[in-house]
Amino acid sequence: MPSPFFSAAELLLVPMGPGVQRQVLAQGPDLMLVRVTFEQDAVGALHEHPHQQISYVESGKFEYTIAGEKRLLGSGDSCLVSGNTLHGVRCLVAGVLIDTFTPRRDDFL
Repeated sequence: MPSPFFSAAELLLVPMGPGVQRQVLAQGPDLMLVRVTFEQDAVGALHEHPHQQISYVESGKFEYTIAGEKRLLGSGDSCLVSGNTLHGVRCLVAGVLIDTFTPRRDDFL
């Protein structure tokens, strides 16, 4: 059985696009926790995936779009993205999103 602990010193930062990096914080077959850092004006392009996702704004300001609806989110705000729903984000003030996915996103490993 793999260890249930994840050491910050061993977690990789992976570029996702200009001004965006992700770091898988913890994961198992049914659940994944990811930290995504954004520079100001960076964009998480519109996309969809079969995973259900919850995003929590740790810091910064984001314009989040889910199924065509736009909302400004700041520190402490969160949102739910159902599977196979078009969504994306634009960073207005540099910050961090904490994303959870179920099941795990194997494409992030």
